[in-house]
Order: sequence, then structure tokens, then C-alpha cells
Amino acid sequence: MFQLDPIAALATAPGIGAIAVIRVSGEGAIELTSRMFRGKELTQQASHTAHFGTLRNRPDETGNASIIDEVLVTVFRAPKSFTKEDVVEISCHGSEFIIQQILRRLTQEGARLAKPGEFTQRAFLNGQFDLVQAEAVADLIASDSDASHRAALTQLRGGFSKQLKVLRQQLIDFVALVELELDFGEEDVEFAHRDRLRQLMLDIRRALHPLIDSFSTGNAIKNGVPTVIVGKPNAGKSTLLNALLNEEKAIVSDIPGTTRDVIEDELFIEGIRFRLIDTAGLRQATDRIEAIGIERTQQKMRDAALVVYLFDGKNIELNELQTALTEVRESGKPYLLVGNKLDAIDDHKRQALETVAGESIVWISAAKQTHLEELKAALSARVRTDAAVQTGSAVVTNARHYDHLTATDEALARAISGLDTNVTPDWLAMDLRVALQHLGEITGEITTDDLLESIFSKFCIGK
Repeated sequence: MFQLDPIAALATAPGIGAIAVIRVSGEGAIELTSRMFRGKELTQQASHTAHFGTLRNRPDETGNASIIDEVLVTVFRAPKSFTKEDVVEISCHGSEFIIQQILRRLTQEGARLAKPGEFTQRAFLNGQFDLVQAEAVADLIASDSDASHRAALTQLRGGFSKQLKVLRQQLIDFVALVELELDFGEEDVEFAHRDRLRQLMLDIRRALHPLIDSFSTGNAIKNGVPTVIVGKPNAGKSTLLNALLNEEKAIVSDIPGTTRDVIEDELFIEGIRFRLIDTAGLRQATDRIEAIGIERTQQKMRDAALVVYLFDGKNIELNELQTALTEVRESGKPYLLVGNKLDAIDDHKRQALETVAGESIVWISAAKQTHLEELKAALSARVRTDAAVQTGSAVVTNARHYDHLTATDEALARAISGLDTNVTPDWLAMDLRVALQHLGEITGEITTDDLLESIFSKFCIGK
């Protein structure tokens, strides 16, 4: 553990509020704050104690040190702080003027303004947590749904990291033996038992694949589940969007082809954020502009995590539904079949449509806003079928992690192929080193300055 030069920043959201918190961390943080504080002598106070007093400007010519604000100062002594350095948190009134005055005084006393994510970066450098956990801090701050909160919290607690560290250590032990063989190349010795090495690599790949496969779910959890509403013109897509959002987001008209561009908004259902996307109706376009809208619809279907196929239960023919369902199923995307205008069809027509579909249909009336809660429950259930979402187990939400996991898996696959063809130990060691490199870069056991700068520059200033 080491202490760097003192840094300071506003730790709460900028803007006028009742209270603002300014954080100071680094060597001399307590001493420099004490020089501008009137109350108890901070340098003599125990860790994790709070003290009321005033912060003062530097004395003027007459020796008068004017008051900036009445504050509550909390002292955290190294290593029992977020950064494992000496830390002071100053709770002041949330005036922008007061905040700037305090930051100015802190810089006068020797602190510098913190860079984005510098507090968390110091916590990482001082061994408070690994790089996955550090990135989870940013995800936790940005979480806006129950699912994204749970995913970030799981990573912050180290569940994902522990899995990777165990796998990496097992691989390191074998790589050391393979490297040892290189030192005895002329003696044709084998320290790393090939069958055991193969089994280990297979076991690691089996552990990696669920993590790699979870990225699509994790990305949806982090950024919202892209849910595209598709169907023929006048099926009621825009009416449904407006009803779910409880506002007039999309233009509703009896004229086919009214929606010509993509309309998006967000809806939270049972702690999951859905990015609802209303699209142009799927049909043969009548003009160039509508054709562009339909092409965008098809692109959104390809990008979606969930497709809601909405059809007009009153006017659709049985063969039309069958054809439409074939197209939706061929897209390979998870989908939900929703029948609109339930109030305008009889039981015979409804049963016939359900028979043709061969699966359950969620029946609603978008115009009358009936059965919308059933639709919301079905949307939530469709997402929650993923075991990771239900159990809170490790889910990959970070594209950087996904890229390194994929590269690790590819390197291990090459190494296994090399075993099959009896490659020399130096070639085998090369692929194993690549796998170790990528696993190490995920958790931060292997880092570069550029990598750290890229990661922490995305944090807010006070974190």
C-alpha cells in the first residue's frame, strides 16, 4: 500500500442541493484539511470519526480568516478507507459557490483536483479490489434497474473475479511445468502430464462458455432489453407503445404506413429496463420513404434481444398469421406473440388463431388498455427465463471482459489442437501464455497505463 499526492473532488452530483460532499485522499489529506478547519484538531482524531466546525479562508492583512461554511468533516485513516489512503470527506452546504471556494482552498493547501475515476483507480492500485470490481463500481453507480443493480453488485463482491482467478492459477501451475520442459529441451523430458493438461483446458473452456454466452443477457441488463414491436400496418403497434408508456409518444392513425421511422422509449417492468422500439409496419412499401422505414424495422429485429409480434386479431386471416410466424421464427430471436383487439373478436376466431399459432398468445386491447398488465408480466417472464437473471450468478456485462474471455477460449482451443498434433512445448507454451495474458487483463493482474487510463476515464470525477 502506498499514498500518492493528495487529490480533491466533489463526490456528490453537481448542482444546487441541501448537502454536498467533497472528498480528499492521499498523503497529507488530513493535515491540509486541518489547516483550514476550525474545530477539533483533525490530525489528533481517530479514524472513522466525524467533527463539526468551520472552514476558513486564509487570513487577510489584519489576520482575520473569514468563514467559508459550517461543515461536518469525517476522517478515515489509511488503510481503512475506500482508497486505502488517508481520506477526508467534507459535508458542506450544496451551494455551487461554497463548493468552488472549498476546492480552491484545498488546492491552496496543496491538493490538486482529481481526474475522472482517480479515487477508484487508487483503490485498485492499493489492492482494495481488482479491476473487475473497480469497473463494477461504475456500473453500480450507473445502474437504473433491479437487474443491472444485482449484476453490478455480484461483480463488486468478487464472484466473477474469484472464478477467473482460480482458473488462471490452475493454468499457471501447468504453464510453469511446460516452461520447465523448455529448459530441458535436449533431454526430452515431460513435466506437464499431457492428459491432465488437456483435461484442465477442457474444464476451463467449459467454465468460460457460460460466461461468454451470458454477455448477450448481461449487455441487455446493463443497457436495457432492446424490445422491438413489429407487425403489419394498423395492427396497433403505436397504440400499444403509447398505452405502455402512458403518453402520446407515437402518432396513431387509421392510415396504413403512418409510422415511417423508428420510435424508442424506456419502460421498467419488475426491475428490468426495456427499450421499447416502435417500427414501421411490415408490408410491401408504397414509396421510397416507407421502404427505408421497413428496412430499419428489419434491422431493429436483427439487433433486438426480444421481438413482440403484434397482430390484429379481428382482421388477420389464419394463413397470414401462419406466414408471419414463420418469418418471426426464422429470425432466431426470442419473441412474444401478442393478439390485439381482443374486444372485437369472438371466441371461435380466437381459438382458431391459437390453434394455427400452436403456442400461447397474449391477448390485449391496446386502444382500451385492457390486459396490459398481463403483457408486462409476460415480457418480464420472457427475460427472467435466463437463469443468471434469476439467481444473480456471474453475468458478463462488460464488452472488454467478453473480448478477453473469447480470446482466452480461442487460445485454449489452439492449445488443445496442438496437443492433438503433438506440437513442441514451445508452441504449446505460446498459446498457454496468450490465455494467461487475457485472463490476467480482465482482473487487472496484468495491466498497462493505457488500459487503466481508458477504463477510469469513463468514471465520474468524484469517484
